Amino acid sequence: MKPFAIDRTNGLCAALFIFFGAFFALQSLSLEIGTALRMGPGYFPLVLAIVLILLGAIILVQAIRVEGEPIGSMAWRGMLFILPAPIFFGLTVRGLGFVPSIFLTALIAAFASGRMKPLTALVLSAGLTLFSVLVFSYALGLPFQRFGPWLPSWLAL
Repeated sequence: MKPFAIDRTNGLCAALFIFFGAFFALQSLSLEIGTALRMGPGYFPLVLAIVLILLGAIILVQAIRVEGEPIGSMAWRGMLFILPAPIFFGLTVRGLGFVPSIFLTALIAAFASGRMKPLTALVLSAGLTLFSVLVFSYALGLPFQRFGPWLPSWLAL
């Protein structure tokens, strides 16, 4: 029989899940909870916090049962391109409009991979932009500006 050991990586992850779940559960208890049929403002955050705690408990059990792999090197390039992309979109979608914001956001995120070539990134961004406009503007009929006030008026055909 092997001695009691816990996988440090998964154990740390489980501890973080449980800690944040407990923190947000305590915070949501200060709000009115309500019932399942008449939810108060604290109901949904409490449910999500409980789910987070349960996921942490499952990961903790797994950390005790199975030894995992050590954490490898950090993918800094991916983080430097992926994390700012949605922030860029949120900050520019009203000023630039939907089309340029989607295109530039996809272009930023495309370079998270070191193997991405500039021409491939441009084609990928254009394709994603076309798809997004077709789905959100035409198929779903969402009311948004395709080109915003920061751009010259001749662009907003």
